[in-house]
Amino acid sequence: MAANSETLVSAKNLKVHFPIHAGILRRQVGSVKAVDGLNFDIKRGETLGLVGESGCGKSTAGRAMLRLYELTDGQIDFEGTDIAGLSKDDLREMRPRMQMIFQDPQACLNPRMTVGDIIAEPLDEHTKLDSAEKRAKVKSLLESVGMNPDFVNRYPHEFSGGQRQRIGIARALALKPDFIVCDEPIAALDVSIQAQVVNLLQDIQEEMGLTYLFISHDLSMVRHIADRVAVMYLGKIVEIAPKEELYKDPKHPYTKALLSAVPVPDPEIEKTREHIVLQGDVPSPANPPKGCNFCTRCPAAIEKCFDEEPEWRKIGKEGFVACHLAE
Repeated sequence: MAANSETLVSAKNLKVHFPIHAGILRRQVGSVKAVDGLNFDIKRGETLGLVGESGCGKSTAGRAMLRLYELTDGQIDFEGTDIAGLSKDDLREMRPRMQMIFQDPQACLNPRMTVGDIIAEPLDEHTKLDSAEKRAKVKSLLESVGMNPDFVNRYPHEFSGGQRQRIGIARALALKPDFIVCDEPIAALDVSIQAQVVNLLQDIQEEMGLTYLFISHDLSMVRHIADRVAVMYLGKIVEIAPKEELYKDPKHPYTKALLSAVPVPDPEIEKTREHIVLQGDVPSPANPPKGCNFCTRCPAAIEKCFDEEPEWRKIGKEGFVACHLAE
């Protein structure tokens, strides 16, 4: 996937391994390969959806893209600058352009701070606005996410889950970023509120020209919001393609299994659909299989899959896949 002038951020051989210590001396005896060699790029103004089952490394990958986790290997290019190698001071200067919306809107807001103080915190850290200017900016941000600007003196516990997530979005927008990692921003919300938050994210993206990495396990919502979709399994991306291409004709066996689990709102079609039920458990990221990571559960696996890791290759118009059998 060659980057071009439209590419805002790209990951190259991105790895995040967490050490495993054991014994009295706490020596390292292994490592958990949470993210193990990701390669992708995100174009300016687009939304890349990152999907996969729980524990596959989606959130770790998202945090690594912002250097919230230190990389084991690889690089992250942000407009041509490798932020993986930046010092803390240089990285701090880049921070306003990269923000994150967290999964749990209750856990990510300080219960002892007012809404106004929470949203103003990035302004305190990275700008020199006076108190009146900050207060005006905070009220403007609250209005931009559909909330009453008079709520500045209230505390997070006084709001619903959807409202708290809007506060988190307002905080992320405070420094006018270019790139936002949305780490399952609707997972903790009621179904009735999820659509409102996703529509808000789309409206803000169109208005401000934002670029999103949208992490989720809700394939229906990803189809609604994403331009391209990357499918992740056990620390690796197994397939990436434009959403219509991927949903219409998935190439990787794991992608096919994921999409077969998405219900169709038509009883007649649902009766005739084939549901692929994967056997066995996901291998440990501390001890992944020798060949393809998916070989132990793949219904189509051949001997080659157990011995050789599949190459990352282009397939279809704009798709890429890591599978020996994909055509």
